[in-house]
Amino acid sequence: MATCDTCGNEYDKTFTLTRENVTGTYDSFECAIHAMAPECAHCHCKIVGHGVEADGVMYCCAHCARKAGHGELADRA
Repeated sequence: MATCDTCGNEYDKTFTLTRENVTGTYDSFECAIHAMAPECAHCHCKIVGHGVEADGVMYCCAHCARKAGHGELADRA
């Protein structure tokens, strides 16, 4: 059995995830999200969906991007 890199649980159904040349072993998507999902530069929540990007910085939504000074972004056209 493999061990989850996030919580330390030994589990027979772990999976491996690679993002930007960093690989981890996880027992659940929850643990993988905590370890691997990008973080919003404004509110610091984990970005689980697409999020938005401005000047190479990731935000969870257009609201957070606007709060950080990127007024051109919108959630809806």
